Amino acid sequence: MSITPLEIEEVESKAGNIYEAVVVAAKRARQLNDEQKLEYNQRIEPLMLPEDDNDDSVVSKDKMNISVEFEKRAKTTERGLDELLADGLEFRARDVDSLD
Repeated sequence: MSITPLEIEEVESKAGNIYEAVVVAAKRARQLNDEQKLEYNQRIEPLMLPEDDNDDSVVSKDKMNISVEFEKRAKTTERGLDELLADGLEFRARDVDSLD
């Protein structure tokens, strides 16, 4: 797995400042991670047998194939940053005055 450097100015240009851009990308990555967990659990659930709950050493070939498929996907942090850089995210800052 290679590390791809990013131009900090490019990331910063997508939000008010670099910190806001990082928070936006991180929140999107969390959303993507939650969606991916849900999808994984939905695909694994039919393969779970009652006796599998007690023995973690037994892994079926189908479960392993699904796990490998999910591991090959791009990481959610990378996808969140890619969406931010491609202007694929719409966000707004919370109005501080309205919180009082």
